Amino acid sequence: MGFTGFGKKARTFDLEAMFEQTRRTAVERSRKTLEAREKEEEMNREKELRRQNEDIEPTSSGSNVVRDCSKSSSSDTSSSGSEESSDSSDDELIGPPLPPTMAEEPVDRMEQAIGRLPPPLHEEEEDGDDDDDDDDGGDSEEEENPVQKIPDSHEITLKHGTKTVSALGLDPSGARLVTGGYDYDVKFWDFAGMDASFKAFRSLQPCECHQIKSLQYSNTGDMILVVSGSSQAKVIDRDGFEVMECIKGDQYIVDMANTKGHTAMLHTGSWHPKIKGEFMTCSNDATVRTWEVENPKKQKSVFKPRTMQGKKVIPTTCTYSRDGNLIAAACQNGSIQIWDRNLTVHPKFHYKQAHDPGTDTSCVAFSYDGTVLASRGGDDTLKLWDIRQFNKPLFSASGLPTMFPMTDCCFSPDDKLIVTGTSVQRGCGSGKLVFFERRTFQRVYEIDITDASVVRCLWHPKLNQIMVGTGNGLAKVYYDPNKSQRGAKLCVVKTQRKAKQAETLTQDYIITPHALPMFREPRQRSTRKQLEKDRLDPLKSHKPEPPVAGPGRGGRVGTHGGTLSSYIVKNIALDKTDDSNPREAILRHAKAAEDNPYWVSPAYSKTQPKAMFAQVESDDEEAKNEPEWKKRKI
Repeated sequence: MGFTGFGKKARTFDLEAMFEQTRRTAVERSRKTLEAREKEEEMNREKELRRQNEDIEPTSSGSNVVRDCSKSSSSDTSSSGSEESSDSSDDELIGPPLPPTMAEEPVDRMEQAIGRLPPPLHEEEEDGDDDDDDDDGGDSEEEENPVQKIPDSHEITLKHGTKTVSALGLDPSGARLVTGGYDYDVKFWDFAGMDASFKAFRSLQPCECHQIKSLQYSNTGDMILVVSGSSQAKVIDRDGFEVMECIKGDQYIVDMANTKGHTAMLHTGSWHPKIKGEFMTCSNDATVRTWEVENPKKQKSVFKPRTMQGKKVIPTTCTYSRDGNLIAAACQNGSIQIWDRNLTVHPKFHYKQAHDPGTDTSCVAFSYDGTVLASRGGDDTLKLWDIRQFNKPLFSASGLPTMFPMTDCCFSPDDKLIVTGTSVQRGCGSGKLVFFERRTFQRVYEIDITDASVVRCLWHPKLNQIMVGTGNGLAKVYYDPNKSQRGAKLCVVKTQRKAKQAETLTQDYIITPHALPMFREPRQRSTRKQLEKDRLDPLKSHKPEPPVAGPGRGGRVGTHGGTLSSYIVKNIALDKTDDSNPREAILRHAKAAEDNPYWVSPAYSKTQPKAMFAQVESDDEEAKNEPEWKKRKI
């Protein structure tokens, strides 16, 4: 090679430009594939229309021919009859007229072969006008006015607690309701087993000290997805026993796709509508993850929402489409992103300014037909989107205040209404449940719920009942006896059970029915009489004496100094400083001890009868008696 290679600069690579180029090419390819699919669908539709037109044209022409023949035959018969009566010349057709059965047989055969022929356009218009005129009564009004189908004539109130009810879940059959709140509790309500007292049959704390964010039954109704403020979602069965818990990811890994689970607080979750055992969660770690109940140790797939510049953005809510093929998520920057469930790389639809940036979009919900998406924004708006043209909202409604990150919105079972709740400050009005018509997006109806915010709302399609969770710890169920099915109607008709007083005897006695009268004990008829007798007894009705304050009296030990340890601690705490000379204090009793020995002298009377005390020498005498070696050393 020689030295020709020396002196050249190393080649540099711009990674951002390369990533941008690959992204553009991927977008271009996906757009081309979508255009090709749309063209193929259009071509198929045109071919089908042509085939239908080709099938209809010969049949219609044949029927016209038959009709003309029948008309001419009838006219011929009438003319022949008139000519015979008037004895005119036979210039018309010669031969007998066609019988009516022969003229109607081809039409009947064609109708049997290809079905009944559509009426002409002018006949359709006339029939439609007649139908409209005839149906001006109650049926058309019910169809045109969906407000009459709202089941709000009756209501029941379920007392969950004192804090906000932040989660509601109803099983597919409508037999059981679960509620969760800021008090960490999850309560189970059985409509068939409740009476008019409306009490929950089970209460538990599945996530310990974490607020409950979302509760949802699976499509089979045998499992409940519990999403709390922790980073690990849980799945419990119908009775509250834990089935699985998602694993927590490694928060020190930069790429969240390489860790096995969420690493930050969860926001919400949703079950797959078709596949059993699959669910989805979104978290503050800027990911949306899908899971399988059989594999709690690792997620199934990871979706990473990004801004248009490729930066991370936190999803605040997520949901599946009705068929389960799409995954929609709303993010903190105000965008709504929709992915194909099997393609995690790039979103299929991305609208970057769906709601105001910096506000938490609390809910996204698909309609039952799967073509419309409703989004409840933290900017006090409710918007409607068409999935087929995801470039601008169809409708938008403002003036819907929300103060909770899980304020809900949902569609009515007939897909004609959209429901959401409003929030209020404490003592500043009442929370409302607002109904919008989907076709015109007009505010058609309102229900005043309570003097607190409306957080959750759920309209069950089978029961035709509306469940509402409020900010003051209540869960309300609205129903109509004529329009609703089962649910709250089962427990309202049951009378409340009376609490039975436990008639316990005050003292045990032996029942001896054949004993002599002098040995029989009087049988107690009721506890009330015995309690009245005990009340008159001075010993049994004696009021307990309160604890002694201060020193003890009357044989009772006081509160302080009752034990040796408390006495010692009390005396240690006292300040007993004595500045006197201890030697003088001892010698003060020397004369009394010498005159009347009692303690020490009798003990040494036999062994040491004469006391010997050491004499204290002065400092001068000690210096004289010191040895010479000490003096030299000094």
